[in-house]
Amino acid sequence: MTAKIILNPYSCRWKARERWPEAAAALEAAGVDFEMAESSGRGHVTELAAQAVRDGFAPVVAAGGDGTVGEVVNGLAQAAGSGSEPLGPLGVIPLGTANDMVHNIKNPLDLAEAANAIAGGKTRPMDVIRVNDLYFVNNAALGLEPMVTIIQQDMVWAKGLFRYLLAALTAIMRNRHWDAKITWDGGEFSGPVTLVTVGNGAVTGGLFYMTPHADPFDGKLTFVYGFRKSRLGLLAMLPSAMKPGAGSYVEKDGIHEVHATRLKVRLKQPSPAHADGELFSTGLHEAEFSIQPGRLKILVP
Repeated sequence: MTAKIILNPYSCRWKARERWPEAAAALEAAGVDFEMAESSGRGHVTELAAQAVRDGFAPVVAAGGDGTVGEVVNGLAQAAGSGSEPLGPLGVIPLGTANDMVHNIKNPLDLAEAANAIAGGKTRPMDVIRVNDLYFVNNAALGLEPMVTIIQQDMVWAKGLFRYLLAALTAIMRNRHWDAKITWDGGEFSGPVTLVTVGNGAVTGGLFYMTPHADPFDGKLTFVYGFRKSRLGLLAMLPSAMKPGAGSYVEKDGIHEVHATRLKVRLKQPSPAHADGELFSTGLHEAEFSIQPGRLKILVP
């Protein structure tokens, strides 16, 4: 069958468009029969993915970064006949800055190897998380983390992963917190929070292990919530947020990591919110998360 490649030219600050000839050559060398469609703005990737499914293309391939992958998954969900119908197969040509989802599922970053994985046709059932009316496959958050997203988008002069780190430092210095009520399978919390981050995978932003024990194949969502009163306390936590194992920030006092199937967050003060690196609200008060185990057929080597 013919694959539909959906290219987000903006990924990695327009470098995705520059690398497209290299990606196309890799797909041709791997023997992939494909058509390419290029998105023209926010939301267009989702429209293109949904139409690709309706037109009978398979697989649908996201050529871009984590936001592109997230938009394609939402397009697959829009075209599905029901809320439980399997999605995909989905392939990924990693052309983003961080490519967190690819890292988390241990898929190749090399374009030739990524093309070979698409050509091979082998899939693995991967979990998908729903937040309100959106779907994501890697990470979503309220509080501190989407503030970092907002800040880094304005840092057009900074490049690569350095931009994420600098944005994190800036957000920490602003020292915001929110009054929250959080409920999940058999548990609840009420009080101030600095962050609420929900992971299907461990890594986000290329540097940070915000949900260090998340597994996109275990049928659970993993979330972390916590509070730091002072800027110094937040700053001291930053290095340990870049550790995947022992010494992670989730071991600090006041920080909690939980595995669950459902999660509801209510905030007294509005917060920005993102899913797979893309802001979907600048003033969210309520968010409901649920896991959809193994719903996405992801192409793997």
